[in-house]
Amino acid sequence: MLNIHGKCGPFLLHFGFVKCSEPIVFHGAEFTNLSMSIIISVLAPDIPVIDQAYSKLSNSITAEWRAVPGATSYLLSAQGGDSFIETVVTNSPGTVTGLKPATLYRITVRSINSGGKSQPSRFRKAKTVLAAPVLSVSSPSCDSIAVSWKAVYMAAGFSVSLVRSDGLGRMLKENTTNTSLIFTNLDPGTLYTIKAYAWNVNGIPGDDFTYNQRTSPNAPVDVQVAFNSAALRAIVSWMPTEGALTYSVTASSGLLKLKCNTSSASCMMPSLQCGSEYYVSVTAYNDAGFSKPTDAISLKTVPCAPVNVSIEEDEPDHLLVSWSSVSFGHYYVVFVKNDDGLEVHCNTSHTQCHFQSDCGFTYFISVFAYNKAGQSPLGDVFNYTTAPCCPSDFRAVFVSSDTVHVTWTPVRGAELYGTRAVGWNGVVLCNDTATACTLSALQCGTQYSITVYSFSEARGSNTSCASKYVATAPCSPEIKNISKEALSVISVHWQSNNEEATYIVTARGEAGLWHCTSSGNSCALINLPCGSAFSVSAIARSPAGQSLPSYSVPLETAPCCPNDLILTQVTQSVTNISWSVGMGAQTYVTTLESPRGHAKCHTLRNYCLLGCITCSTNYTVSLKAISETGLTSSCTYQGYSSSACCPSGVKLYRLGNNGIRVYWRAAEETINYNTDLHGSKGNFTCTPSTGLSHCDSTEIPCGDVYTVVVSPVTDNGPKLTFCPKKIYSVTCSGSSVGMGKSTQYFHSKSMMFEKHVSIM
Repeated sequence: MLNIHGKCGPFLLHFGFVKCSEPIVFHGAEFTNLSMSIIISVLAPDIPVIDQAYSKLSNSITAEWRAVPGATSYLLSAQGGDSFIETVVTNSPGTVTGLKPATLYRITVRSINSGGKSQPSRFRKAKTVLAAPVLSVSSPSCDSIAVSWKAVYMAAGFSVSLVRSDGLGRMLKENTTNTSLIFTNLDPGTLYTIKAYAWNVNGIPGDDFTYNQRTSPNAPVDVQVAFNSAALRAIVSWMPTEGALTYSVTASSGLLKLKCNTSSASCMMPSLQCGSEYYVSVTAYNDAGFSKPTDAISLKTVPCAPVNVSIEEDEPDHLLVSWSSVSFGHYYVVFVKNDDGLEVHCNTSHTQCHFQSDCGFTYFISVFAYNKAGQSPLGDVFNYTTAPCCPSDFRAVFVSSDTVHVTWTPVRGAELYGTRAVGWNGVVLCNDTATACTLSALQCGTQYSITVYSFSEARGSNTSCASKYVATAPCSPEIKNISKEALSVISVHWQSNNEEATYIVTARGEAGLWHCTSSGNSCALINLPCGSAFSVSAIARSPAGQSLPSYSVPLETAPCCPNDLILTQVTQSVTNISWSVGMGAQTYVTTLESPRGHAKCHTLRNYCLLGCITCSTNYTVSLKAISETGLTSSCTYQGYSSSACCPSGVKLYRLGNNGIRVYWRAAEETINYNTDLHGSKGNFTCTPSTGLSHCDSTEIPCGDVYTVVVSPVTDNGPKLTFCPKKIYSVTCSGSSVGMGKSTQYFHSKSMMFEKHVSIM
């Protein structure tokens, strides 16, 4: 076995394997990254030596020692009596905690590494300091703080200091062997910091204890009381007190006490009683306690409202108001207000007042008592209603011939109105609280006697009101017949059953309103627009009013003819006709007629294609516009001439090197034709003399393919485009008869083409 030293620690070397990344010294030689098959046993570290051990806290002791080579940690132990506590630390100094105050301990240290623990060091004795006294603090007055604590084990004395927490002022410090003391002459409502510790016979201080305590506040000053007589409440205010957190206001009246707590410098005392005297004081509070209450301030409230109020008419048009006297009432005011807003009052030191009154009024009466504090609360509001006056200037408005709406100006004191209508066929009654009444089921065209009465629950009915004669509106006419007299003239007939009535007939529709008037039993509506729908009704009108309208009768006028009609020839035998929309028309029938035949089309649209049209023919044009219900308007327009007929047998012959002659067979001798040649080298037009059926075009480039169209000449408008087109090839062979030796015909889409090929 070999002894090896190095940073990996001392080793006991046996045969085996070891690997160490640090240099190892072996027999004076140093080896790096040694890896060999050896077995190493690591030795435990040396025993440490404690330099000193001391206590700063009552539950711990700190030891200091010199470091031991190869040690990775240390085991610190404290033994005192039956108590034994260990803790592992990494280096010096180390502290063991969980100890008892004022207790002597033996402190040892053992070094530790992977090889094990060393033997304990020689012990050192150390004693924990005294425990801190636990304070009980209070503020018995606004300028003092009392501090007390329980005795501390092994304590020879105590030190207690006090200072303002905001750092102002000087520190007060007291040393004592007692367990309580009182600091006086302090600032009220101020937060103080108190620190206390105990010391032993050697004067060594123990743990300290810190406590924050506020002195109780001083009593508030400048207390003010503002009384609100209307709400029966008082607002109490004061100057804020240093250190006060809350305030309590007390208002006492006999056995009744009211309280109000607040954190501000004012407080509202609600629900005070009328006719009472309160004594108000304020006390300040904080977490330390409370101040002395302020000197009480006397508060006298307003008197209570008078009671036993009575109202009577002691003589016509006069009211007497009386009441019982109340405590604390110096004088009284009676307010009398009628329902039109006029108010009078009476100021007296007695218990009754006189007022003038009138019929048809409701009087609202209030009695108040007054003293220096103000007005009494509102008591009962009394009302007194005199006999109602008669409604006057009522008027009747006819809702219909059998219903009259009667309205009138409201009268004072009336709670209910009665309306009575007397006619030759009976009596109609109506009762309502409103100032209007609707009399229904009356006879139209009849005179009635109408009276409006007023009622009051307190005073009954006033039956002396005057009557008025009113005639109802005429009866409604009944339309018997509507007939068409002429173009745009409609005759309306009705049954006449009224005397001295004028009748008004109205045709109403989207196109507008049309009227006619008559005192007989018929009238004519003229100039009604075509293609329109109307609702026709009639009313009767007389000096008494207007009847309800008769039942409506529907009326429809024939549809309108289209204003614009356009004919366009599509092909030689097909023509397109289009027209503008005719008001009221649903379908249309268009017709072209001539001695050679006719064409007809029935459609929902505003255009139509007519086939089998003969060319060079004059046609008459007609159109029928038909409504949804079958009403028809026949419309005529200017005549139409179809286009001239296209020629046939179109052929081409060469005239020299650059000349072409086009031949055709004319449909009619009187028709003139144009010849158009279109090729890649140019477009050429030829117009022959009248009556000829051929046309010569010179300067025609050879070696090109031409499209040839021969069409009739129109008097005006564009050329006809629907005549057949033919394609010819013009070669440059020098032969005047080279064209047309071989002719081929072929079709492409709907156009037929003829091709002449020159054979060399």
